[in-house]
Amino acid sequence: MKDNIISALKASSKALTIYEIQDDLGLKDVKEIEMLNMELKKLEDDFIVYHSNKDKYMMLEDSHLRKGVIHVNKKGFGFVEVEGLKDDIYIGKDNMNGAINDDVVLTEITSKMNSPRIEGRILRVVKRSVNRYVGEINFKKNKGYVTLDDQKVKISIVVNKEDSLNAVDGHKVVVELGKRINNTKYQGKVVDIIGHKNDPGVDILSIVYKYNINTIFPDDVKEQVKNMPMEVSFEEMVNRRDLRDVEIFTIDGDDTKDIDDAISIEKLKNGHYKLGVHIADVSYYVTEGSPLDNEALERGTSVYLVDRVIPMLPHELSNGICSLNPNVDRLAISCVMEFDNFGKQINYEIFPSVIKSRIQMTYKKVNSILEKKVIPEGYEPYVKSLTLMEELAQILRKMKETRGYIDFEVDEAKVIVDEKGKPTDVVLRDHGTGEKLIEDFMIAANECVASHIYFMNLPFIYRVHEVPQEEKIRAFLGFVGTLGYQINGDIKDLKPKTVQKIIKSLEDKKEFPILSTLLLRCMQKAVYKPENLGHYGLASKCYTHFTSPIRRYPDTTVHRLLRTYLFDHNFSQGTVRKWEEKLVYIADLASARERASVDCEREVDDMKMAEYMESHIGEEFEGMISSVTNFGMFVELDNLIEGLVPIKDMNDFFHYDDKNLTLTGERSHIKYTIGERIVVKVIRASKEDKTIDFEIVRKVN
Repeated sequence: MKDNIISALKASSKALTIYEIQDDLGLKDVKEIEMLNMELKKLEDDFIVYHSNKDKYMMLEDSHLRKGVIHVNKKGFGFVEVEGLKDDIYIGKDNMNGAINDDVVLTEITSKMNSPRIEGRILRVVKRSVNRYVGEINFKKNKGYVTLDDQKVKISIVVNKEDSLNAVDGHKVVVELGKRINNTKYQGKVVDIIGHKNDPGVDILSIVYKYNINTIFPDDVKEQVKNMPMEVSFEEMVNRRDLRDVEIFTIDGDDTKDIDDAISIEKLKNGHYKLGVHIADVSYYVTEGSPLDNEALERGTSVYLVDRVIPMLPHELSNGICSLNPNVDRLAISCVMEFDNFGKQINYEIFPSVIKSRIQMTYKKVNSILEKKVIPEGYEPYVKSLTLMEELAQILRKMKETRGYIDFEVDEAKVIVDEKGKPTDVVLRDHGTGEKLIEDFMIAANECVASHIYFMNLPFIYRVHEVPQEEKIRAFLGFVGTLGYQINGDIKDLKPKTVQKIIKSLEDKKEFPILSTLLLRCMQKAVYKPENLGHYGLASKCYTHFTSPIRRYPDTTVHRLLRTYLFDHNFSQGTVRKWEEKLVYIADLASARERASVDCEREVDDMKMAEYMESHIGEEFEGMISSVTNFGMFVELDNLIEGLVPIKDMNDFFHYDDKNLTLTGERSHIKYTIGERIVVKVIRASKEDKTIDFEIVRKVN
C-alpha cells in the first residue's frame, strides 16, 4: 500500500485529503482504510509525506519543507544538502534551532525556490548524527566546561563533577550529550578519558575517538583469539590445493606487517602468462557471527595513521596466522588467471589453497631491480619472475587504458614522525613500477572474482563507482577554458574514455597537478553495493574487493561468499535469501566506516602538517595556487602541504571573480589564478586548529 499511496500523491497536481486518497486507491473495506491511516502516519514520520494544517497530504518534495543533512561552517552558519535538490539550502546561524554539524534536519524553505541562494530555517532535528564528542575539559566552581575539538559544532557542554569520571583540567575527554539547556547549551556526561592534552599520542587519539573508531578489542574477541591456532595444521590443508612448491612471494611497503596478498607468475608453452594472485583466507578464521566477525563488521576497515595502525583484526591474526609471512605455511584463496599477449583473460580458476611465500619483498627493492637494474642482496633468484611480471603488468595496463581506465596521477603526502609523534618531515609517497604492478594484478583478480559470481546470478557485494554528473564535468571544462585551454569532446555521453581524454589533454600543462585533483573531485565516490553498477574510474563492467580481507570487511565477505557458493556449493533458497538481506546492511555499513576512516586519516594528516609548519614560521616556500575564494587563496607546496593566504593579509583590496576564479588587486592590478606558482612565507600555523596561513612573497616567473 505504501507504494500505491506515493504513486497517488505523485500523480496528483494538488494536495489530497485522506478521503481523496482513499477514492484514488479504491479502498472501501474498513481494514484497508485503517491500514491507509497507519501507512500515512509512517510516511509522515519518515518525512516522505507532508501533512498540512488543512489536513491534506502531499509529497514532502512538493511542499515548502525538505529533509536533508546540515553541514555547519566554523562561523556558525550552514548549508542543508538535500538529495535531488541541485543547490544546498543556506541556514543562518540564528536559524539553526539547535542543529549540529551533520545532523539530519527538517528545513522550511523561506526564500523563493528560483532565488540565487535558497534560504531556510531548521524546524527540527530528525536524527542526531553524533551523540558523543571529543574535547578538553576545564573546571570552574565544581562544574566542568568542555571545549570541543570540532569547531563546526557550535554548542557548549557543562558537566557536573559527579559525571566527570574524576577528569582534571586539560584532560581530553569523550562527552555524551544529555539534556538540552537551550539552543546551544547542553548538559553532558564524561564517558571516557583519552588522556592529558600534552601526553604523546593523545592528539591523534582525540581524532580517532571523534570518528568512533574502536582502539581496543572487547574481551570476547580476545578470548576467541586466545583459543585459535597460530600455525597451520596438516588437517587444515585437506581439500586444499598444495602450492607450497610454487614460487610465490609478496611485495609490500617497508613497514607492512599485515600481508594480504602474494603473487606468482609462469610463462606457458603457448606464450601466454599464468598469473597467480593468492589472498589470505581470513574468513576461514573469522567465522560468520563470531565475536571476531561482529567486531570486524563494526570496524569495517583498518585505519592507517601517521604513527600507528588501528587494525580491523587483532594483531595475532593481522600480523600472524592470517598474514602471508615468508617461509611459513598459510591458508589462502587463489585466483589463477591465464592472459594472452594482449591482456585478454583466456582462462581462470578460483580455489582454496595452502602456500608458502618465499620472500617478503619491498617496493623499494623491487623498483631498484625494475627501474635501475640494481639487484639487492637476496633478490637474485627472483629477477626473472619480476621481469616477467613487469612485462605482463604493462600489457594489462595498456589493455585497461584501451578500454578507458582513468589515471588521475594524484600524488599523496606522507608525514614522518619521531618516536614521540612529533612530525619531522613531509614527503611524497613513492608510486613506482612495483606499486603499479601490484595494483594491476589486484585489479585483474578483483574483476575475475566479481565477474564469476555476477554471471552465476547470486547475491554478492560489489565495489561500484558511478558515472559523474554531466554539469560538474561541464563546469570543470568551463573553468579550464578560462585558463586558455580548449578541450574538445562530447561530454553528453560520459564514458570513461571521455574523462581519460580530458586527463591526457591536460598532462603537459603546468597546472596539471591541481587540475587533475579538481577533476577527481568531480567524480562520484566509490562505495559498496549489492548491485553491480560497474566501476567508472577503472572502466570496469564488474568489480569487487577480494584482495585485502585482513584490512577490509567487504573483502572478508567476498571470501565467505566464495566459500559458500564455489567450495561448499550451497545455493539453497534460504542461503540466497539470507545474503540478499544481509548484504544491503554490510555494504552500507562498510561504506560508512570507510568514509570515517578516510576522514580520520585526512584530519590527522592536516593536524600533523600544521604542527610541522609551527616550527617553520617565517620561512619561505614555493608552491602552486590550488584554490581561489572570496576570503583568500589556498597554496599547495610541492610536498602537498596546503595553506591559506587570507585576503585580509594581502597588501591591496582584491576583487574576487567567481566565474574565472581569480583575485585582482584594485591598485596594483596584480591577478592571481589557480595553477600559478608563487613563493610564500609561513606567517601562522596552529596544530590545534589544523590551519596554516601564508603571505605572498612574489610570483615565480
